Amino acid sequence: MTVVNPDAPTAPPASRARRAGALTGVSLGYFMVLLDTTVLSVAEPDLAASLHTPMAGLQWATTGYTVVFAALLLSAGAAADRFGADRVFRAGTAVFALASLLSSLAPDLGVLLVLRAVSGAAAAACVPASMALIARLCPLPAARARAISVWAAVSGAAVAAGPIAGGALVEASGWRAVFLLNVPLGLLVLALTRGRAVRCPRGADRVDWPAQAAAVVVLALLTDVLIAAGAGAWAHTAWSAGGLGIAVTVFTRLERRSQAPVVNRTLLRSAPVRAGLLAGAVTNFALSGALFVLPLLLQRERHLSALETGLAFLPLTVPFAANPPLTGRIVARTGPRPPIVAGLALLTAGSTLLAAAVFADGAYVWLAVGLLLTGLGISFVLPALAAAVLGVAPPGTAGSAGGLLNAVRQTGATLGVALTGAAATADTGWSLLLPAGLGALAWLVFARTPGGTAR
Repeated sequence: MTVVNPDAPTAPPASRARRAGALTGVSLGYFMVLLDTTVLSVAEPDLAASLHTPMAGLQWATTGYTVVFAALLLSAGAAADRFGADRVFRAGTAVFALASLLSSLAPDLGVLLVLRAVSGAAAAACVPASMALIARLCPLPAARARAISVWAAVSGAAVAAGPIAGGALVEASGWRAVFLLNVPLGLLVLALTRGRAVRCPRGADRVDWPAQAAAVVVLALLTDVLIAAGAGAWAHTAWSAGGLGIAVTVFTRLERRSQAPVVNRTLLRSAPVRAGLLAGAVTNFALSGALFVLPLLLQRERHLSALETGLAFLPLTVPFAANPPLTGRIVARTGPRPPIVAGLALLTAGSTLLAAAVFADGAYVWLAVGLLLTGLGISFVLPALAAAVLGVAPPGTAGSAGGLLNAVRQTGATLGVALTGAAATADTGWSLLLPAGLGALAWLVFARTPGGTAR
């Protein structure tokens, strides 16, 4: 795959210190977005008790964020290219911090779900814009691979810190405290990303807002169908499925007529890119599914506290912070294909071992090994996929390319929560076999794709 400069031929003039500070700010922005996902995982039992919500309510407390996040990533990527990634990134950061503050004050589940949706929209503004900013700061492929490894390591620390920080905060002050972490983080990100080092030009392409809105409706209804089916609400499922069919039809027609389609068709014509998108979706499916079902198992069936549950997740989460620099060096030397292939194999093995440990009611050590293999696999795949997609982005489309990758990933995360939650009503082991099977499928497709995201 030929590496193409994603934006301008040269980065804007700025001192090395300013650019390093800007990269730190961009990375912390993604850290904040991921932290909001993982920090809530160990707060689920306390949230359910406080707001008197069943499993479906818990699923929407998580997917209310990820549905809007996933659906708007494509729109946000297009908006970043159109209006300037720096402007979109800072606006998203400010709204995210404010929505988090208000979430900590939510009086009931309905208000919390609305605020989670607002947070998801703001997060969508941050992520593809952050990838476009990295492309702007580091136009050369080798430097960009190293920058992405820093971005992934800093953001990966959110996955590592989230369950522990969430557990400590829940035990000290309850679930509301987990949202307050984002307020000082947001202010710090805004301070670090000021200045000319991250200024991006505006683009000429317009955004097709009706098609973008239709994409949001499609994903929301798909998630509602899965959650309702998992709860056995068959009348609800049927109505949502009918609405989903209508929404898909409307979206398809709008896309065909659009001069600015939601999905970048040029990227989708590439078989290696399609294989990479499948790998991204499966990776986030496995991560979000595990983070949703395992805290319920550990706290309700094995009687761990919230903090103990956060500590139990360390084998899964620590590799996200520790491994990306190694992945970045591998990508810079060999291209993204080797770490993606290896990562998918590790993810499949880890998910299989987790399911076996749950079925056998095995000791925590077996869960720990499964979590470690899964964490290593994910930490190999994700930074390599980011480098691969930015590498094929045509000039001026880095935001759209990043939006497409992250939209697919977050769609996988949304489906992961919905499907594993539904399967967990039968047995947690079955819910963990889902990512194992999908991981094997993604490995097979990626391994058989000629030149799959090769350098």
